[in-house]
Amino acid sequence: MSAASPPLSAASPPMFLAPTDRIVAGDRVVLDGPEGRHAATVRRVRPGERVDCTDGAGLLVRCQVTAAGRDRLDLAVLERDRQPPPQPRIVVIQALPKADRGELAVELLTEVGVDEVVPWAAARCVQRWSGDRGQRALARWRSVAREAAKQSRRTWLPAVAELASTAAVTARLPAADLGVVLHPNAAARLAAAAVPSTGTVVIVVGPEGGLDAAELDAFAAADATAYRLGPTLLRTSTAGVVAVATLLARSPRWTRRA
Repeated sequence: MSAASPPLSAASPPMFLAPTDRIVAGDRVVLDGPEGRHAATVRRVRPGERVDCTDGAGLLVRCQVTAAGRDRLDLAVLERDRQPPPQPRIVVIQALPKADRGELAVELLTEVGVDEVVPWAAARCVQRWSGDRGQRALARWRSVAREAAKQSRRTWLPAVAELASTAAVTARLPAADLGVVLHPNAAARLAAAAVPSTGTVVIVVGPEGGLDAAELDAFAAADATAYRLGPTLLRTSTAGVVAVATLLARSPRWTRRA
């Protein structure tokens, strides 16, 4: 007879971001500024409750609230944990989706565990980023990634890179330990791809209109392999997260014991 599973613990405490120098040492932490205001006013965290703080670069500080003001929390440090960067590193090159679907893609990719999202101006993208509009869109993607990382309790925040050209995307691929180009008509199945235990995996997600011939040729010449997902055709805003989950399910990040 197998041993009984351990009882499930209570809900995870909320996670907040704080500068490294605020939380790296000492037995007390003051959480103020926008994060403190959100914790005290929006989340209504109260004395006695548990919260966690992270600097977004691997440092996790488990705390208990000792006092709550209008826009700050006073915290007693219970434990510190320095977590290494996850391996393999997952990078998604995301062609710009229509409307707000780009923000949905970033949110989902962050939640599933992507380490870097690279917005890409593919040839067939309907959406275009330029000037102030492009900077505002990039800022929204970064804000979404930040909030999704806290919600999903990530100690390593994903990077959201500057808008990349096809040439810049192509230049990234040769150094990848696994270079993936999603294509619905590819012969190879992503579910059968060999997943490296370390290094970098780069996944290229094309736009709703698909990749053009020049892009496919450039990526193939850069040692990337075209893979298909399942029998259904996914939107660009959801294809990336399905691809990442397919690979992570067979990587040490999801299969090793905690």
